[in-house]
Amino acid sequence: MGFFDFMTEDIAIDLGTANTLIIHDGKVVVDSPSIVARDRITGKIIATGKEANLMQGKTHENIKTIRPLKDGVIADFEASEEMIKEFIKNIPSIKNRFFKPSLRMVICIPSGITEVEKRAVRDSAEHMNAKEVYLIHEPMAAAIGIGINIMEPKGNMIIDIGGGTTEIAVIALGGIVCDKSVKVAGDVFTNDIAYYMRTQHNLYIGERTAENVKISIGAATEDLDTPPEDMLIQGRDLLSGKPKQVQISFREIAKALDKSILRIEDAVMETLSQTPPELAADIYNTGIYLAGGGSMLRGLDKRLSRKTDLPVFVAEDPLKAVVRGTGIALKNLEKYKNVLMK
Repeated sequence: MGFFDFMTEDIAIDLGTANTLIIHDGKVVVDSPSIVARDRITGKIIATGKEANLMQGKTHENIKTIRPLKDGVIADFEASEEMIKEFIKNIPSIKNRFFKPSLRMVICIPSGITEVEKRAVRDSAEHMNAKEVYLIHEPMAAAIGIGINIMEPKGNMIIDIGGGTTEIAVIALGGIVCDKSVKVAGDVFTNDIAYYMRTQHNLYIGERTAENVKISIGAATEDLDTPPEDMLIQGRDLLSGKPKQVQISFREIAKALDKSILRIEDAVMETLSQTPPELAADIYNTGIYLAGGGSMLRGLDKRLSRKTDLPVFVAEDPLKAVVRGTGIALKNLEKYKNVLMK
């Protein structure tokens, strides 16, 4: 340490299927969609993040948009590495450096990840000039980000609904007691909406439009206290081939998402049934915490609360809960050394 400290930069990364967030100096410096656009002829990456996201579904044959992460893990090694490199390069204080600093990184990973997938994340980081790499499980990072004291001998249940996976974990004494990872999350909801529009309205819509519908009027239940307005959706008519517009309400979206949300409910019930009795007593008193972008679905907390008979709380700014927790763990490496995997 010592003299070379000024040459090392600390960064915390939440490598998500849908969005990648990076914290540096306690601030979120990168919050971008996890997507890259590649030129098929040269093989070069021509855009990353927000810029590549705008191209999605609108490219010609020489450009291909890729989402390098699938179900929370790296699916396309090269593209993910290029993407993270690009994001790190654009961090303001690193951008203006004369030479590249070495990095100390904390990266969060899904709790159901295999050893091979862990290796891929670690190798990626090392290629980016990372001298020290620590990994942390997503539900653990989410718990720290929400502000729960994870070191206490007290059970807390976290549900982190991301883009690719839903992570459910019961945490006590700085460890995960029981957990379940299901591959039903934001992306599946988006596909459900596109499928529903095709089968019920003969309307073919793209992924970006479906995502937009999910954010604008997505709901997990049909009885909302403040229902959103109906929405007009444009796409292609499957019968005539002409562009057409359809008006739909949040109730239809709730129907479209019902099966997927049932699978999340079942996974939550299964995790609760495996929880040791002392921790179950704690959860009865503290309730369940929701984090991740998927937890912003209208009425999801209400629906889970009905199913489990427990109070359900959504974290404030649930999209950033995981990266905030990763950032806190990075700041207090000593305190959280039992939680981090080197």
